Amino acid sequence: QVQMAESGGGLVQAGGSLRLSCAASGRTFSSYAMGWFRQAPGKEREFVATINWSGGGTYYADAVKGRFTISRDNAKNTVYLQMNSLKPEDTAVYYCAARNDKFRATRVVDYNYWGQGTQVTVSS
Repeated sequence: QVQMAESGGGLVQAGGSLRLSCAASGRTFSSYAMGWFRQAPGKEREFVATINWSGGGTYYADAVKGRFTISRDNAKNTVYLQMNSLKPEDTAVYYCAARNDKFRATRVVDYNYWGQGTQVTVSS
């Protein structure tokens, strides 16, 4: 019922910034909590950030707290991830995800719909 497409990834030097976007389909976008996850080669997909249905509640992984900001624009069916002060260890494929609930969650298994991913590469 929900399809998403990430964009905004690319190559950036350490200390730089990127803004990821995820455009979602569906009339009930505002009813879904959203999340961003990332997966590096040979590693499990890990939680990055989540936002509740209204955008008023957010939560971040310790590794990105203070550097990344998740936001959403329900009128545009879009969720964003602003990434500042990027580090080489941030290099991964970044995925947006939606869950059939208004509340935030941090586990992969808590999400029902996934985008195709966008590559973020941070060079030192």
